[in-house]
Amino acid sequence: MKIGAMVPQGWRMDLHDIKPEQQWDTIIEASARIEKLNYASVWVYDHFHTVPSPTQDPTFECWSLMAALSQVTENVRIGQMCTCNSYRNPAYLTKVASTIDSMSGGRLEFAIGAGWYDQEYKAYGYDYPSAGVRLKMLEEALQIYIAMTTQDKASFEGDYYKIKDAINQPKPLQKPYPPLWVCGGGEKVTLKLLAKYGDYGNWDVDVEGFVHKSKILKTHCEEQNRNYSDIKKTLHTNVIIGNNEKDLDAKINKIVDVTGIPKEMYIDRPLVGVKEKVFDTIDEFSSVECEYLIAYIPDIVWGDTLEILSEKL
Repeated sequence: MKIGAMVPQGWRMDLHDIKPEQQWDTIIEASARIEKLNYASVWVYDHFHTVPSPTQDPTFECWSLMAALSQVTENVRIGQMCTCNSYRNPAYLTKVASTIDSMSGGRLEFAIGAGWYDQEYKAYGYDYPSAGVRLKMLEEALQIYIAMTTQDKASFEGDYYKIKDAINQPKPLQKPYPPLWVCGGGEKVTLKLLAKYGDYGNWDVDVEGFVHKSKILKTHCEEQNRNYSDIKKTLHTNVIIGNNEKDLDAKINKIVDVTGIPKEMYIDRPLVGVKEKVFDTIDEFSSVECEYLIAYIPDIVWGDTLEILSEKL
């Protein structure tokens, strides 16, 4: 199984109490550790305000970080978990993604979803239509991404987006385009869109949930005449690893103290536990065809979970 790791960018309060002039250096240092430990990829979130509630803590913008990380890393791949389609016009987003793939030497993972954090929509003045409409907009955006990365002049006319003879140069270095992750676990529509367009799917579930989502995806692939084995199934979840129970409890308690995020957000997660338990669960995920783990590591700024997890690389 490949493993990637999220950098601290503030969205989940992981830059709390770090001075503003030190925050970017903290992000760079984390990305350097991830690369030095031979993780497959570094990842960022696409959000504007902190969770579980908005605060004055920083949240570094996703695609600005992607461009910067492309220049301070050398070999590790770079991705978002995941881009909110509603936040950017899809033609503009495709242009940005293509540019960053070129800047990075062809290391971009392009992950996108319909969007969900309604508070951010309202705060930043975006319309927040129904889930059904957001998913229809996502499908049109996926078509625009594919068209603009593969055609010299791309045109598309949908209910929500239109482009006409759009030129996208430089084209991404990866062909036909950077791997397309269609993220989210909605079983009726999102997994159908994954079956139609995606290279990777990503879910935040336990092993039983992963098996269930995989079965639903397989059914959609059959209906779409898509080869099920062409789609890579991946996991995104919290990872906190203790060398023993005492170490684990100390880490969780410090995370809660530093971030203010309730303890309940971390306990009973599939990859939160002592080393042996977490490693066994990773093996369980591998056995049900999970090919990639994108790990959010809450202690990445001050702890050693990143180093412990690297033993599974």
